[in-house]
Amino acid sequence: MNRPLKIQTDQFSPDIWQEVLKVCRLIEQAGGRAWLVGGSVRDALWGLPIRDFDLEVYNLDDATLRKTLDSDYRMDFVGQAYGIYKLLGLDIDVGLPRRESKTGKGHKNFEIVADPNLNLPEAAARRDFTINSIYYDPLTEEIQDPYNGQNDLSQGILRHTSPAFREDPLRVLRGMQFAARFELTVAPETVTECQSIDMEGLAPERVFWEWEKLILRGVKPSYGLQFLSDCGWIQYFPELNDLQGVPQDPQWHPEGDVWNHTLHCMDSFAEDRVQDHREDLVVGLAVLCHDFGKPKTTEIRPDKITSYGHDKKGEAPTRSFLGRMTHQADLVRDVVVLVVEHMRPNIFYRDKSSDAAIRRLADRVGRIDRLVRVAKADVMGRPPLPEDPFPAGPWLLAQAWRLKVCNNRPEPLVLGRHLIELGYSPSEEFKKLLQRCYQAQLSGDITNIEEGKKLIRREFEVPEKES
Repeated sequence: MNRPLKIQTDQFSPDIWQEVLKVCRLIEQAGGRAWLVGGSVRDALWGLPIRDFDLEVYNLDDATLRKTLDSDYRMDFVGQAYGIYKLLGLDIDVGLPRRESKTGKGHKNFEIVADPNLNLPEAAARRDFTINSIYYDPLTEEIQDPYNGQNDLSQGILRHTSPAFREDPLRVLRGMQFAARFELTVAPETVTECQSIDMEGLAPERVFWEWEKLILRGVKPSYGLQFLSDCGWIQYFPELNDLQGVPQDPQWHPEGDVWNHTLHCMDSFAEDRVQDHREDLVVGLAVLCHDFGKPKTTEIRPDKITSYGHDKKGEAPTRSFLGRMTHQADLVRDVVVLVVEHMRPNIFYRDKSSDAAIRRLADRVGRIDRLVRVAKADVMGRPPLPEDPFPAGPWLLAQAWRLKVCNNRPEPLVLGRHLIELGYSPSEEFKKLLQRCYQAQLSGDITNIEEGKKLIRREFEVPEKES
């Protein structure tokens, strides 16, 4: 893989770039030098959109840097202990080069000391990957690349910068999502280095943050997942590990085992995002987890391989996988129901299921459009594909739109106020009556409020009110 490398500053927003240049000039006037570094240089060299700018300042102590910036900018001092200042209202961070020494296990146990006199190669050595260790001077347009990151960028290689890499176990998961986001091949020596690193009780929220990036921003999630397997870190995610080597019937799954199928499914999902953070996260996690039930249900028979009931059996491992990383109960709930129901679209299409069945499905899953996306990724994860691989999707979406339940549960027709109109007083019985009406609505037995009232009168012997 060869990618052209050239920083074109006209790709930056003119307003923000002028601010970057202004900050660099202020620092130069104070006797320092500011270098752009990290993701902003990496993405600029690839011609990708720049989300934010990180400047590293040399030859100025912290007090002078703060005084220099304070004259023109309001600052957030949250990172002050590490010599980092966020310029309020701008996506610009300004910091000093730092020395780091590990003081304990995990991602946070480091002693960090800002050192404006640190030389640039030493500062670059603390960065995770060579592609993030390239420095660019916005004023002179000079590039400093002490670890040959530009070559790795052009070749599409993810390589760790120095032995300091192993001090932060989170960097393995950063490697996972970087490989997925940028379609990078991880250097063999980096894979080996990661094999010697253990998870060290990383904070669940930091682990989940890296998974979010893979789900939401990975161009080829399979690259990141395969790296996780190659470096042995899949052992920390046993629900994924268990997918490896689980066979599938080649008639339905010519792509191979469940692990290989999952990789294809995730890549298909990545091509079909809707650019809504919540929706893509729920669907992406459901695609990742959709076959977690297969290791427990797969049977090899003389004439075929089956995994009957794997959809339902996927609930427990999905809850386990997500529960170790997040306490977002609503997220877990929304993902689990998609895993449990992920086979419904194809079954419903095959059986040409009734309106009542579709309404009940919408009641269970909340959003049929989400479920169709999961089922589509499942089908598309079985290459080579037939000419029309997923007729179930358009069919089910069309029925759901007709019934007004594509992206929501059916809205109850009969409400508490209608029961009051019938003479009921609020009580525990309300719930039973409302649920009876709702079930009748899902079945199609009632289609409006008056029919609901008639149902209550008929089944619960409510007399007609005198006019």
